[in-house]
This record gives sequence, C-alpha cells and structure tokens, in this order.
Amino acid sequence: MARAALPTRFGNFTVLGVEGDAPEENAVVLYHGKLNGSVAPLVRIHSQCLTGDVLASQRCDCRAQLELSLRKISAARAGILLYLPQEGRGIGLMNKLRAYQLQDGGMDTVEANEELGFAADSRDYRFSAQALRLLGVRRVRLLSNNPDKVSQLENNGVRVVERVPCQPRGSHASRAYLKTKRSKMGHFLSGL
Repeated sequence: MARAALPTRFGNFTVLGVEGDAPEENAVVLYHGKLNGSVAPLVRIHSQCLTGDVLASQRCDCRAQLELSLRKISAARAGILLYLPQEGRGIGLMNKLRAYQLQDGGMDTVEANEELGFAADSRDYRFSAQALRLLGVRRVRLLSNNPDKVSQLENNGVRVVERVPCQPRGSHASRAYLKTKRSKMGHFLSGL
C-alpha cells in the first residue's frame, strides 16, 4: 500500500503497509537488506500489544520481545518485522482487557481466554505467510518461541530453516504469564 524510509533507534528500516482481501488482513512491515537473496532473512511476526508495546505493561514480555527483535533484525544481513493487528492473541483489545480482569481474580491467561469463550490462542498466520511470499520470501529464520507459529508458516508455504529464540529478560510481573505460555501452550522458554 505504501513504502517509506523509517529510521529508528534500532537502525534504519523501510516500512510498508500490506493489505489482504479481508479487513483484518493487514500488516505493517519493517525490513532491511536484500530479502530474496541466498540467505534466509531473520523474521519476527509480532502481534500488536497496546498494553505492552505502547503502555510498557510488565504483565507480558511483548515490548521486550519487540525491542529485542528489532535489534537482532537490524544486526542481521536481511530481516523483516511483520506487525499484525492480533491484539490479545487474536481476541481483540476489549476482550483482552476483560481477560486481564479475570487474571486479576486468579486465572491465568489461558483460563481467562477460555472463560471468555475463546481459544487459548486465536491467531492465524496464513496472512503472515502470504505477506512474506509477496515480499519474495520463501525461507526464514524465525524469531519466535511459539511452536504453532512455526507449524502454521510451514503449512502455508514458508519454510522455517531455523527457529531463533526470542526470550528477553523477563520482569517479576511477567513470570507467571511466561510460565503459562511454556506449560499450557508449549512455548520454548527456559530459565523460568
């Protein structure tokens, strides 16, 4: 949709907007380097998190993952950040806030999502795979701890040649959240 230079404190990127056929299919893409070269680019598929990314909440590790990813992508020969509107693992901002309220009452993130009638993780990565293919990318080194993200990309035509851990230093407030991601969602997290 649009393309522009985007200097950041992490490095210089090109930013562009990508839209799919459905209204919810859109992404902001930051990239640098040659994307369709012989080296698979380092890729982070990051779901929007207003409370973490913007408001610096310590309930999650989203902002820390985003910043770590931008540093690593900037240092790589080629890299991409796909920023997707999948707030609250795909349940939307208002439902995520409802889930927070349930968590304040003692539920973990999975229990809260399920209490609200959602799956533990409602995200779908078909559009992410389409966006990567649109950029000429068929092979990636994926910055992720999420095994579902790896398998969904692979099932949608993008080969994950390496899963690169994306585990920044956690805060005390995010410890239970991270343990739930590991124990109930199978995320690859160590040292908790």
